[in-house]
Amino acid sequence: MKEINYADLVFHPTNMLANEWMIVCAGNQDIGYNGMTVSWGHFGSIWGYDGKHNLPTILVYIRPSRYTLGFMEKEEYFTVNLLPQSQKKALAIFGSKSGRDCDKFKEANVTPGFTDHTTYIKESKYVFVCKKLYTGDLNEEGFNVPAIVEDCYPNKDFHCFFVGEIVKVLQAEDGE
Repeated sequence: MKEINYADLVFHPTNMLANEWMIVCAGNQDIGYNGMTVSWGHFGSIWGYDGKHNLPTILVYIRPSRYTLGFMEKEEYFTVNLLPQSQKKALAIFGSKSGRDCDKFKEANVTPGFTDHTTYIKESKYVFVCKKLYTGDLNEEGFNVPAIVEDCYPNKDFHCFFVGEIVKVLQAEDGE
């Protein structure tokens, strides 16, 4: 993988999340790590600090029942991994199995890599390394459209969300 500048990327983030899906990973070699498929999220720009302005950010949502949530809550960094289409099986495994019960990396036949105190998937087309800036919880009172709660949260298991500053982008050497 090679590091590239975020400003040089040309991509359609809505398509990547909704149609290609991605895998969010958190944790490291010392405490352990896990990943899960995500299809809801946002790429954008917000805030600024230490002389930086309009930070490039990713927002990811994780249900409270997911094993990955514990790693996201504990760690300062996480990654969002875009895999090539040839890795659809990996996306299915990371989205349907729990890291509590199996080693998803091994079952999906993908390789964990480690950078910036976090983990990523070496077979990714792109890896967005994110520093966690904000953590919050969705709540029922915030929804203006009750049908969303009825359709997406019948068990009231509202997502936690994480805003991460994109601090590094890695691209596959072959450009795939």
